[in-house]
Amino acid sequence: MILRRLVLLEIRSVFSTIGNRLFLLNMGFIVLCLVNFPPIASSQTNPHFNVDLHIDYTAAEQSIDLFEDQFTNTQSLAELRGNRIAASTTGLIANSSPVTVQLQNYLDSLKAHQIIRDDVYHLEEARKNVADIKELLTAIKKRNFSRRVAATIEQIFPQDASVSILIPVYIVALGHENVDAYVRRITWQGDVPRFVGELEGELTIVINLAHAVRYGDDVDERLLSVLGVVAHEVFHAAFGAYKDNSPSWQQYYKKHRRPFDELLDLTQNEGIAYYLSLDQRGHGYVPRDWYTRAREVFTTFNRNAEELLSDTLTFDRAAELIRAANLSGYLESYGAMAGMFIAREIDLRLGRPALIETIATGPADLFEKYITLSEHGSNLPNLSERVIKGFQHR
Repeated sequence: MILRRLVLLEIRSVFSTIGNRLFLLNMGFIVLCLVNFPPIASSQTNPHFNVDLHIDYTAAEQSIDLFEDQFTNTQSLAELRGNRIAASTTGLIANSSPVTVQLQNYLDSLKAHQIIRDDVYHLEEARKNVADIKELLTAIKKRNFSRRVAATIEQIFPQDASVSILIPVYIVALGHENVDAYVRRITWQGDVPRFVGELEGELTIVINLAHAVRYGDDVDERLLSVLGVVAHEVFHAAFGAYKDNSPSWQQYYKKHRRPFDELLDLTQNEGIAYYLSLDQRGHGYVPRDWYTRAREVFTTFNRNAEELLSDTLTFDRAAELIRAANLSGYLESYGAMAGMFIAREIDLRLGRPALIETIATGPADLFEKYITLSEHGSNLPNLSERVIKGFQHR
């Protein structure tokens, strides 16, 4: 397997045109981390932990028919919910405005084997890779996709966690070249999606198989990449549902409203999600130069966290610093990467129950556990005194 760049899976960008966040995922890191995906649990250990993925394969299935020159109604194909989301998201990223009619025009050109000069949906590439796309789609259908995701997520939550979520997952085979998968919050007006803010709408995951087939040398590796990407996002959804049902978390949010607190919250949430994926490679596994990279990330984390504690901090600067905590570049994603390192050290040195405890008690517990470890571990990067005092005076 080719070692691809160690990057964050998620780019968090704010688009003023729609007023909500779009989450874009890159599967390269997950392919690296999920060679040994855990077996499906034989039975559910917590009957109150219910994660249900409602998977819609229709867009991918009908796109494959088109790629194989079978009879396809391009109007119906363009109007499928999965493809409507893909078209709108492609337009947003490409800074254009593709809509269903425009997507149909592209599909008509592909059907007629005409040259597509500005192939924003990368339909020609998908047609060339149709055999691999079809193979991956079959694997997703046959290998208990939803159960594998749920089993992976459940292991990181307290035994008494009460979580019940239903997440639509649309499998498509077209889209922008920089997007493997993404998460949108959507309300539907008939079959027309309306993209809304984080506190509204229905969390919806879209997986673009046309790009998923780029990662890994065979269908097994590609399947693992898709599983890992979805597990990452489902963890966030499950964690959010858990917080909603937790009196201690509700109390925490009432008392912790500083930009510094938002960074800590993000660091825990993203960090554990990425560690959950990393751990599938093997307990204790780390990429090359792990500790060197971790020290660089902690340098950035300390500097930016200290600025968030400054009395001269502006609203715009706080938003910029928090947004940068979870961008696509490795060093730039200082919050998510620091959180992944912290979660790993707690899990390995204190045990899984200690890490699970932080899910129940919040980011302060996560950081306090790490501070204790760093005081006794000379090879661990340290949080600065200013950041530590930020905990003590919260």
